[in-house]
Amino acid sequence: MNPGDLLTLAWRGLTRRPARTLLTTLGLSVAVAGMVLFLSLGEGVRQVFTGQFRSVGPDIQLTLNGAGSGLLPPANLDAALASQVRAAAAPLGATQVTPVVTVLKQALDPAQSAVYYGLPAAQGIGALFQGLTVTQGRALTAADENRAVAVLGASAARNAGVGVGGRVDVLGTPVRVIGILGGGHALNDTFTFLPIGTLQRAARTPGRVSLIAVTLRDPARARSAAQTLSAQLKLEAQTRGDVLAVVDRALRVTDAARFGLSLVALIVGGLAVANTVSMSVFERVREFGTLRAIGARPALIRALVLTEGLLLSALAGVTGLLAGLAGNAAVNAYTRALAGFDGAALTVPLALTALAVSVSLGVLSALIPARTAGRLPVVQALSRL
Repeated sequence: MNPGDLLTLAWRGLTRRPARTLLTTLGLSVAVAGMVLFLSLGEGVRQVFTGQFRSVGPDIQLTLNGAGSGLLPPANLDAALASQVRAAAAPLGATQVTPVVTVLKQALDPAQSAVYYGLPAAQGIGALFQGLTVTQGRALTAADENRAVAVLGASAARNAGVGVGGRVDVLGTPVRVIGILGGGHALNDTFTFLPIGTLQRAARTPGRVSLIAVTLRDPARARSAAQTLSAQLKLEAQTRGDVLAVVDRALRVTDAARFGLSLVALIVGGLAVANTVSMSVFERVREFGTLRAIGARPALIRALVLTEGLLLSALAGVTGLLAGLAGNAAVNAYTRALAGFDGAALTVPLALTALAVSVSLGVLSALIPARTAGRLPVVQALSRL
């Protein structure tokens, strides 16, 4: 029997009970779609962070606890340390030292969440993020220090439903919008920038900062400069690459968690495949006996059952992959509207992994039924009703 005949015979075996086959396929395809969607979310966030932190952010940032503080460290540094950092960083080629306050406002509705950055108004947003331009209104100036004003990212302004001249609530403090940044900068579009003194008052952290950013004349010296500053000032110094590595490690941990959850669902789907193939073997005992009687070897019977499991899992894998693509499109439509970036990204290796896991699970689930079918005695199989 050639491979084409084997596939045809296996397909006929599956279509004898179309309802059962359909339900099994749907169950496994939902598990595959969940796996695709969960892992795509991690890949999408990784691509956004990688694209952002390769080109923006300080060359070095000094914090109290380093990676343990996260991407938005609390305001636990004495603002007076900024002068010490300036003195220590000047011989290392520093062109600018910027104290920064970061605050994350979390809400059940993502549109109501916010990220606040407080910077010296005289230095402006460019002290921390390069390439951001104000397309409506104006940027922060020295005269804005300690005033209740803010510059919003395009997505932040859209989510708040305000324009230039409007007011937004910042931690209970009404603040007037003086400028809106141009869109297209992904995460930065969701930020709100305020004078550092204004945010310190709103967050009730007077005289405290979250981090001190250092811009170097030669960014290639960031690693050695960071080590020197850390040793001199007894603070944790991270380069832009260090921050990106922290993000990548965190995403790898969440990837493992998401894969584990997906694997549980896939195992349940694999059990459904095993049940369907086992029932098929039980119902076709006489058919297998007839095939043995006319010369079919046990290996052919095993191959037939394994092919049925392969077809079933491959069909579920393709269906699940298409459903995962549809789910990614829905997620991306939501994140584009909310924050201006794609939150999910399906890569070729990820898609191939999902298909491989689905097919492998289907074949493994069919191993025991295939072994049982291949060991059926011919006389017993032909005599069973």
